[in-house]
Amino acid sequence: MWWFHDGASWRVALGWAWSILSWVVLIGLIVFVVNRLTRHGSSEPHGRDKSDPLEIAKERYARGEITKEQFEEIKRTLSSS
Repeated sequence: MWWFHDGASWRVALGWAWSILSWVVLIGLIVFVVNRLTRHGSSEPHGRDKSDPLEIAKERYARGEITKEQFEEIKRTLSSS
């Protein structure tokens, strides 16, 4: 065929390859983001479990949801049990 000799076939092939690669990367990125956002029951980085009551109290104190006195009371209560 006449169009194989002018280099157009390579441009078409590279265009298709680029298109397929772009879709694979986009779909992979979407799957990765959805997986990260919907992960349940996993541990925090550094091995801290979100269900640890003291960690939850620390986070609440840091966000200002509880006072220092309430935080200290929670710590005392947790350490006595």
